[in-house]
Amino acid sequence: MTTYSLPPKPQRSLMKRIKRISILLAVIAVYIWTFLGIDVDWGRAAERAINNFHRVIPKLFHPNWEATGEVAGKMFETITIAFAGSFMAAILAIPLGFLAAQNMSRSRLLTAAGKWILSAIRAFPDIILAILFVVAVGPNAFAGVLAIAIGSTGMLGKLYSEVVESIDMSIVEAMEANGANKVQMLFYGVMPQIIPEFLSYAIYRFEIDIRASSILGIVGAGGIGTMIIFAANNRNWNEMGLILLAIIIVVTVIDSISARIRRKIV
Repeated sequence: MTTYSLPPKPQRSLMKRIKRISILLAVIAVYIWTFLGIDVDWGRAAERAINNFHRVIPKLFHPNWEATGEVAGKMFETITIAFAGSFMAAILAIPLGFLAAQNMSRSRLLTAAGKWILSAIRAFPDIILAILFVVAVGPNAFAGVLAIAIGSTGMLGKLYSEVVESIDMSIVEAMEANGANKVQMLFYGVMPQIIPEFLSYAIYRFEIDIRASSILGIVGAGGIGTMIIFAANNRNWNEMGLILLAIIIVVTVIDSISARIRRKIV
């Protein structure tokens, strides 16, 4: 007996079209409301952009090579700030990641507390943390290290918890059934599964922290950002061009190296 399927009802197809059009109109309305709400004088903005293009942009492409030594020193300080902060975060995030992982704790309260701590840390941008630590420990590179460390801990802790939650628990259960204690299950059942991804995420976060530490000096937290704010205030665009070139080169090289390392680890 041959069966035939009925064609889709026209009303259902019409409702889908109306729904899609409604979503599109809602998105357009949100964009229009956003641009109207920020109250931008587009004419004045375009005029200033044209004037600055002829006055500033050419100088950026003619770096002041006499400041190479100072820029290199501050750039090295930026890298050390990012490395120290990332290293501290990679360590601090481990217990928080385990605490927030649902399969590592039988207490929902502890898991919820771990997730809440990580969410609370991620709520603060690095620049806000830098301002707080500059007030606490003074305007120096240590304030930048602390800002990077705390800011990165929130992201790494969340990623670590997701890695821990995705492990093969059958291995841990088999070890428990054979009489292994919790320390043995941790070091022989859990750690071998998570270490490669933990290292990969830590290196990836170091890439991000290089960019973040480049601007922390604007608030006095050390690094190349200090030179950026001085060059901007003094309208020294030739020096600014050299600073931007140094940041581009360093970030590109570190991204390339870390990407290769992460591929080998994973």
